[in-house]
Amino acid sequence: MSKNLSALAGRKGVVDSLFERMGNAAETEGAPSQEEMTAMAQEFLVGNSNVYGVTTAYDFMKPENKGKKAYVCNGSACLCAGTQDNVHKLLETKFSADEIGHMTCLGRCHENGSFHINGRNYSNMSDDDILKIVNGEEVDNADPYTIESNLSMLTDPFKGIEQHYAVWKRALKVTPEFVLDEIKKSELRGRGGAGFAKGYKLEAAKNTPSDMKFIICNADEGDPGAYSDKFLLEHRPHSVLFGMMIAGYTVGAEWGILYIRAEYPGSITIIENAIQELRDHNLIGQNIEGSGFNFDFKVIKAQGAYICGEETALINSLEGQRPEVRTRPPYPAVSGLFGKPTVVNNVETLAAVHYIIEHSGDKFDELGTAKSSGTKLMSLDGFFNKPGLYEVEMGTTLEQVIDMAGGFKVPVKAMQIGGPLGGIVPASKFKDLNISFESFAEHGFMLGHASVVCIPEDFPMIDYLEHLFDFAAFESCGKCFPCRLGTKRAHEMLKSAKEGEYKIARDLFDDLMDTLEQGSLCMHGGGIPLPAKNALQYFGDELSAYFETH
Repeated sequence: MSKNLSALAGRKGVVDSLFERMGNAAETEGAPSQEEMTAMAQEFLVGNSNVYGVTTAYDFMKPENKGKKAYVCNGSACLCAGTQDNVHKLLETKFSADEIGHMTCLGRCHENGSFHINGRNYSNMSDDDILKIVNGEEVDNADPYTIESNLSMLTDPFKGIEQHYAVWKRALKVTPEFVLDEIKKSELRGRGGAGFAKGYKLEAAKNTPSDMKFIICNADEGDPGAYSDKFLLEHRPHSVLFGMMIAGYTVGAEWGILYIRAEYPGSITIIENAIQELRDHNLIGQNIEGSGFNFDFKVIKAQGAYICGEETALINSLEGQRPEVRTRPPYPAVSGLFGKPTVVNNVETLAAVHYIIEHSGDKFDELGTAKSSGTKLMSLDGFFNKPGLYEVEMGTTLEQVIDMAGGFKVPVKAMQIGGPLGGIVPASKFKDLNISFESFAEHGFMLGHASVVCIPEDFPMIDYLEHLFDFAAFESCGKCFPCRLGTKRAHEMLKSAKEGEYKIARDLFDDLMDTLEQGSLCMHGGGIPLPAKNALQYFGDELSAYFETH
């Protein structure tokens, strides 16, 4: 059935999509009406149940979202900072409990106290300012943070359209094969989690015959603690767009689609303005620079589903289907959007391409380590003395990063690095790690997005684990049993133990983690056991009160 739905969705291409229509219909009331859903089902030739099933899968389209007027961030960075109860309390002076929803996460992890109202994000506001905002007064919602680097590449200042895209004009004068070869030489690995080699995705899509191909920018940066993609979208948009254009030229794709989180309203506006700049300078469109190559962009506003960070769930979403993970093979590079070859890359991965095309793949590969070339953006949360975004050469030690950020404001017992599925790194291991895929893997952790959420010494580890599995259960797409049931059972165990109702049988919990790891269809269920295992390994004494060992 999903293949048929893919084909039906492809009838109108990317210009007029069912998913975008659903989102537009939900804007006024928080969810589309029954009449609107019926009309869309008839127009797109899908069943009413399909449309209803899709809308109920997203935070900002489901019926429960009707009437929501404010949203409080419930990400792990804000949780550890302890700021959100007060934010919620102040919002309740204006709104009822039913009018306040949640968002995960707003990318304000460097300040905390994050919330969203009237289409704008706020953080670190005084009580008086929050009360002004809820009463409709204008208050500055600036998002300042430190930006530092020990090797500046992605954080280099933008040099203007003409200079930036001179590299694009040169690239159009060489063959796509030459461009692909440079990217492969760079050994650039995906910056969004798994670290898969970008060049091989491009090569697979290039070598798959098709009348239509797509480049997708996965800008659904849902990891609590992460805001590196947000920085690039809002402060270096042309680096991201350039990377998509080069990818399109390499594989022969004429469309680049940016799937951007609804939680980042500013990013959507800035990217749309940057695309218009490209159009005004005739750098996209038909027969660009007389090369015979056509390329254009489409921006899609996501609707609140963490699982869409997984590339096949994102593709399902774009097709107007439920955001469920697909079985692989086939991989998207061979059969993706509408069944066509599709390259899906993270924002930071695409932004790194400009340096490669300007300076050569070999120059990029000279940076970093043997298995992790280039630089990496790291998002540091509000527990650092200088929280913000740090660009470091791969191979930089974790202790050097901590020093760059001025150390911690309060004693920290661990950091979760790489999002909710990333490892929990105890303070005793800070000295052993460097910022590379292989270093983290060797020590039993995962670099992932390289977002950093600090867990202070006085924050109970049982609370943190219960929060993680609550998040994992809520955000599971539900397609495979191990994840759908396993994350919920784990959350129930941890919650009951935390509340003193019983002790968790350690062998049963270990068996559940093993089932999640081996049986889940994607890394959502397969990855969530990692932080739990790390916590039990390094904080066993603290957690022993909640577990019984036979």
